Amino acid sequence: MADYQVARLFDIVDRSKALFSFKNDVLAGKEDGQWKRYSAEAYFDIVEQISYGLIALGVQPGDRIATILNSRPEWNFLDMAIMRVGAIHIPVYPTISQDDYRYILNHAEVVYVFLAGKELYHKIEGIEGDIPSLKEIFTIKDWKEFRHLGEVIELGKQNPVPEELEQRMAKVLPDDLATIIYTSGTTGQPKGVMLSHRNIITNFLDCEDIPPIKEQGCAVSYLPLCHIYERMINYLFQYVGLSIYYAESIATIADNIKEIRPHIFTTVPRLIEKVYDKIIAKGRDLKGIKKQLFFRAVKLALKFEPGVKYSVGYRLQLKLARKLIFSKWQAALGGRIMVIISGGAALQPRLARTFWAAGMPILEGYGLTESSPVIAVNLLEPGACRVGTVGPALAHVEVKIAEDQEILARGPSIMQGYYKDPGLTAATIDEEGWLHTGDMGRMVDGRFLQITGRKKELFKTSFGKYIAPGLIEDKLKESPFIDNAIVVGENQKFAAALLVPDFLHLKAWCHVKEIPFTSPEEMVQNPSVRQRFRKEIDRINQNLGNTEQIKKFELLPDEWSQPTGELTPKMSVKRDVIHQRYQELIGAMFA
Repeated sequence: MADYQVARLFDIVDRSKALFSFKNDVLAGKEDGQWKRYSAEAYFDIVEQISYGLIALGVQPGDRIATILNSRPEWNFLDMAIMRVGAIHIPVYPTISQDDYRYILNHAEVVYVFLAGKELYHKIEGIEGDIPSLKEIFTIKDWKEFRHLGEVIELGKQNPVPEELEQRMAKVLPDDLATIIYTSGTTGQPKGVMLSHRNIITNFLDCEDIPPIKEQGCAVSYLPLCHIYERMINYLFQYVGLSIYYAESIATIADNIKEIRPHIFTTVPRLIEKVYDKIIAKGRDLKGIKKQLFFRAVKLALKFEPGVKYSVGYRLQLKLARKLIFSKWQAALGGRIMVIISGGAALQPRLARTFWAAGMPILEGYGLTESSPVIAVNLLEPGACRVGTVGPALAHVEVKIAEDQEILARGPSIMQGYYKDPGLTAATIDEEGWLHTGDMGRMVDGRFLQITGRKKELFKTSFGKYIAPGLIEDKLKESPFIDNAIVVGENQKFAAALLVPDFLHLKAWCHVKEIPFTSPEEMVQNPSVRQRFRKEIDRINQNLGNTEQIKKFELLPDEWSQPTGELTPKMSVKRDVIHQRYQELIGAMFA
């Protein structure tokens, strides 16, 4: 493949046209039940026309343009066009509150907004007058109340200005600001992370070898492109020539994967957990020898470690398990998976081992929006993956562990700073250029980074002992009975936990024990169920330090989710929300 340099993010479109002109599906999205595919040339042409259209609208270099969209090809069209005319892309989550929309659009002084349609407009309806900089709202599809993207494209066709566009593009330098990404933290106002073209490009070039297949392969994307994790991977896939098919929604991801049969996809652990739980639930429904073979294969998988040379006996058993059992797992994910990339939260080691053993390797990584985002990631190459860690640091990222165990990172992918907040920037990036991540960790074998908790989440018991709740919560969530957990106990004599049961697993257990499963509200109060959870907690406590052990717990009847407010868009627990919501219950545990 001929080399084609990418110095600015929008150079990817030119590269795609030059190197992958043979492809008719560099991007694809579903419309009215049918996949609409875009060739490399069509991608380039649409971006060119939108660029002209933005210039005709009067967009100036440095203007901020926001998109409030689900992941789809049009997100890319707008992203590339905005950057080509020298403007700054402000991607915004489609799921945040109206107050957050008001804050972000005002803080960034946005001049234009592109949103998906009626549903999303209703979320910002009524706040347009609160945003003095806002000139107009556009929709993606034709919706009578607003102008739409097709009209911007037509405006560009009618007003081509190739020379001006070339001049604008030429003035955009690698270290210029490309985007401001507002992080949806668990507390406080969103922070605007400023990332340059170089920040993001160096990050995806360091990850270039992760996809084991390039222009002959395809990927499914379902995570929000407004988050830097999926966005960076999205650029990487385009750079190496992978076709990208955007799932219709999180609800359809399983069907879309079966339909597209991808070679690779990115995910958060929660989806892997759900897939695993469904597979295990089907295994429990089997009878006789089939059921025995199924759970023997699962038990075998839990011993798997990538890169280890196993005995002939283990290899033969694994080969048989893959043929009889795991081949069905592979088929459920399209049958062509070569690698799965996991990020955004800790992946349970049992899930990593099981999917590796099943022939679908999961590479867990770690990073922050402030680092564009990847700091470390496991790799497919021999000796470069360690289950229970987030892998070695990227080639151009330095990592060190501070005296207080905080993870520090330095390199070309570290952000320019927080928008309009030099004080917070100085508090986050020190004079030597080290980004203070707020996460705690350690190095395993001097190479593999392991996350041990969040610095801000540390709390002291009344005996003065520090507890890192995240580490304990990860241990709790390794149990098939526990879907989610939060550890509490600041200034108390002991640690306690609020637990959200995995009701699918609990229902199966109740069936085996001949306990009628009535409702979640009744089951969390059932003495037999509580006794089983006590047994599970006692087992987990054996691997925890004395002060870390969970002395009391409460079971909650409701699952935590983003719509109900307990989780952030990347599925992190909002501790303040949960502490406030369950204040009385928490108090009762320590009474």
